[in-house]
Amino acid sequence: MSKKLYCIAEFAPKAGREQELFELLMSLEPLTLREDGCVRYRVTRQVKHQQAPTLSKFSIVFNEEWASIEAFEEHCKQPYIAEFFKKYVETPETALTDDCNVRVFSDQI
Repeated sequence: MSKKLYCIAEFAPKAGREQELFELLMSLEPLTLREDGCVRYRVTRQVKHQQAPTLSKFSIVFNEEWASIEAFEEHCKQPYIAEFFKKYVETPETALTDDCNVRVFSDQI
């Protein structure tokens, strides 16, 4: 077992804003990958596949892996992350998302 923390951050883009949101989220990757404790930080898009026929409204997903919960908590305090959530998720006038779902996981029992 490890002390690692895994995060899935799912975004439901506003109609017609998916590409803009995806590109914005991709711009966060290099900044985050330089943070202490960041093991993996990858933005992905939902694709249609015969083995996964049900499409979710959460079509853009970050898959994150952190060395520890402390590293993840420091990441959440970064100004660029706080600014992203405030401007593009929480503020109706500038939001690119209709919904967002962030979940964290551990591999410990």
